[in-house]
Amino acid sequence: MEKMLQELMEIPLRAQDFWKNSPNIKLPLGVTYLGMGSSYFAPLAFKYLGMDIQPEIASEYFYYLKKKEKLPNAVILSQSGRSTEALWCATLFEKYTSITNNLQSPLSTSPHSADAIELLAGEEHYSSSKTFVNTLLALFKGFGLDASESVDLLVKNFPGYMKKGEEMADLVFDQWNQNPIHGIYILGSGPNIGIAMNAALILSESTKKNFHGMAMAQYDHGPKETAKDSIVIQILAKGEAYERSVKLNDTVKKSGAMVITVEEPKAPENFSILHNIIPFNFMAYYLSKKLGIVDIFEVGGKVTEVK
Repeated sequence: MEKMLQELMEIPLRAQDFWKNSPNIKLPLGVTYLGMGSSYFAPLAFKYLGMDIQPEIASEYFYYLKKKEKLPNAVILSQSGRSTEALWCATLFEKYTSITNNLQSPLSTSPHSADAIELLAGEEHYSSSKTFVNTLLALFKGFGLDASESVDLLVKNFPGYMKKGEEMADLVFDQWNQNPIHGIYILGSGPNIGIAMNAALILSESTKKNFHGMAMAQYDHGPKETAKDSIVIQILAKGEAYERSVKLNDTVKKSGAMVITVEEPKAPENFSILHNIIPFNFMAYYLSKKLGIVDIFEVGGKVTEVK
């Protein structure tokens, strides 16, 4: 597990390297952005930043939404460049831009890949951490959004994110040992919906426990009835839904939920996604360690390849 920690500690350096040294890029608007897992959640965050893009789950797009004729353009994201569903979708477009950590992968070397963006995240053997942050940075850069101050803030406050992740792991682990917990929810609003979903993914695969990531307002429409003996982790950012999120916290806490909040108060909501994911990476590490997890990927591999 110490190798997992080593990967997490590289996040600031890899983020700085990408932001400073990757070439200027311009990503298309008005087209489909396809990915699986973390590679879907990243563009989903930018949809709620107001970007004119259509994020789709690559498998469902291929199964249900593909057109008979090839469409002119798309963006396909796959951190490994080898995810089966991403490669299926690569055949559906006259050209596409690939966003990947491996420029030698099938996704980037396909004749349909008109442009390839390398994430410069280095090797990653555990849940998406460096690659997810750098994917967000690639999208910021590709849409012409200056994340320079946020990268600096990430580097400066990184030790605090690590400490927050350890604190959350302690709280959740203690709660598991004291009471039967029947639900763990991670909630976000706007761009942080994608962050909540990605946090739930990395925590589920790392700890073998079931975490649910969803929109705060969607939780408010029913799942809040499970509040008693549950854990709710609310991602906060100063924006349209902030006051509603705070009020919901009070409501579910009074109903018997344990409520934890994650927030970078110095980051504007649109850039908060860079900061809010990192405590969950460390939470996954510390919880896995407490649970005695040795192998993160027991049922499948890090790269999903459909036979």
